[in-house]
Amino acid sequence: MKINIAKSSGFCFGVRRAINTSLKLAHSKKKACILGDIVHNNFVVRELNQAGLRKIKRIKPAPSNSALIISAHGAPILTFLRAKSAGYKIVDATCPKVKDIYKIARRLEKNSKIIIIGDLNHQEVKGIAGQLKKRAIVIESTKHLPLAQLKRIKKASVVTQSTQTLENIKAIMAELEKIIPDITLYNTVCRTTLIKQEEIKCLPKANDLVLIVGSPTSANTKRLYEISKAINKKTHWIETKKDLRPKWFKRIKTVGIMAGASTPDVIVQEITDALKN
Repeated sequence: MKINIAKSSGFCFGVRRAINTSLKLAHSKKKACILGDIVHNNFVVRELNQAGLRKIKRIKPAPSNSALIISAHGAPILTFLRAKSAGYKIVDATCPKVKDIYKIARRLEKNSKIIIIGDLNHQEVKGIAGQLKKRAIVIESTKHLPLAQLKRIKKASVVTQSTQTLENIKAIMAELEKIIPDITLYNTVCRTTLIKQEEIKCLPKANDLVLIVGSPTSANTKRLYEISKAINKKTHWIETKKDLRPKWFKRIKTVGIMAGASTPDVIVQEITDALKN
């Protein structure tokens, strides 16, 4: 059985940067904690916890000389203000690509209504919306269009969550263009996401079976799985080698592997070794 690992598999720049920033702080022996998950991968979260970085869910008064790490997904302005008032020194590990979306959205808000194409409850989307003075409209899919709100808008600017699929963006824009007279799309999907999504359209065609590797909470991994599954029904979303099932591989000659942007290489290597064994 031949194993083909996608060239774009694994960590993106923003994830690697956030993890390295966190580990550097842990090694400095300073008191530090992380607000939520640094990235959406359970292995990485456990690794940082073992390094001494405690995860907190909400901001409380800080112990003296404490630092608070903001995850790669970013956070609303209000979170930064609360952290400062609570006494934390802030270490901002927000992905630079996400920060670019902040700048674009703030600039566009001056002259138009902001619509965000993205997952309503995802931290990145909350962070984008939380940069704005006025409430943004978040749309996940064509099935969830707030028609009453949209019909009142005359001019809108649309930004996208960095891990959205182009197909979902195009479908939503086609509907929005029917409703809003003056609407402009600013496609803010990051380049790494686009590369991964292009490669995952080829991987299922070139292999008998595809493994998508990543944690259940990872938005970009979910997109990769959806794209691959639509092309090759023998696509399985797994988190670690423990999720592998021998029955999947009967009469399978080629296996393609694609890891999400927050999945460490060591996990892929363990899966590869398990398949070879």
